[in-house]
Amino acid sequence: MNPPPPFADPCLDSFVAIDHVQLAIPRGSEGAARRFYVDLLGFVEVPKPAEQAGRGGCWFQSGDVSLHLGVEDEFRPARKAHPALRVEGFDDLCTALDAAGHPVRLDTELPGVRRCYVDDPFGNRIELIEH
Repeated sequence: MNPPPPFADPCLDSFVAIDHVQLAIPRGSEGAARRFYVDLLGFVEVPKPAEQAGRGGCWFQSGDVSLHLGVEDEFRPARKAHPALRVEGFDDLCTALDAAGHPVRLDTELPGVRRCYVDDPFGNRIELIEH
């Protein structure tokens, strides 16, 4: 058996944050991504580095939350794995999503936590948690 790597000391706080979460989208669907993530969820699009811009996709930011949407040629939506985003204005956002044709699925399985699931335009599952 190999010894653990030197950075595996459980007393060290090696990880301090998640830099970003990446979701896959189909090629050519950046417009639909912008309408959902910017117009509905309120993210701001940030420019991709020039070296990566030609790959397609788009990057979004809201406060400390970064989402990268990358093009995947053989795209399949993430129906189980998902980002969980804490949101202010939970009820208003749920109402807006429903009104825009993105049905919200409320979840009551965690006592004391108000949350729901919604699919982005490509079928990727997104969890929203009231902050």
